[in-house]
Amino acid sequence: MAERLVIISDMWGVKKGQWITSYLAYLQQYFDITFYDSQQLAHLEVQVHSEENILKAFVDGGIDTAAVHLLKKEKKPAHYLGFGTGGTIAWKANLAGLSMKSLYTVSSTRIRGEKKRPGCKTTALFGDLDIYRPKSTWYEETGLKAELIKGFGHKMYTDDKVIQKVCLDLLRSVTQKSWDREKREKAV
Repeated sequence: MAERLVIISDMWGVKKGQWITSYLAYLQQYFDITFYDSQQLAHLEVQVHSEENILKAFVDGGIDTAAVHLLKKEKKPAHYLGFGTGGTIAWKANLAGLSMKSLYTVSSTRIRGEKKRPGCKTTALFGDLDIYRPKSTWYEETGLKAELIKGFGHKMYTDDKVIQKVCLDLLRSVTQKSWDREKREKAV
């Protein structure tokens, strides 16, 4: 039976999310996927869909609203993959009690304000050119290992090289756990 993977979009949701099809095409072979549009989770109502207005709506309560709705929708532990704002939504939902097997965030710069880390295996991936990524002291405070990709900025998750890396990381983490479990069962 395939592991569940919950994917949460960046702040644009499906409006500018054609890149998400690359992730879905690869990962659906290995995971039972549930996809959430972050704007829909947050119930955003923005008159003018500019980057500034959408970001303001998320910062002014949209992220918290989306985290609450995610908590209501997801009842079983799963692996989570969040892009930008989607990663922050998942992070906050976990801190509020959402059970996760793992959390993989990509360019989720708003987590830099968090003092606590999720209670599961967590990967926070950033481009070294992303000016809003957390400072090195944040990694020390949260106990996370810094994972930076050289030569990439905030929208790195739309690049084919990063898509391949993220998909392989997720697949390795799940197949490694399955292989370890089988090895333990044979030893008994």
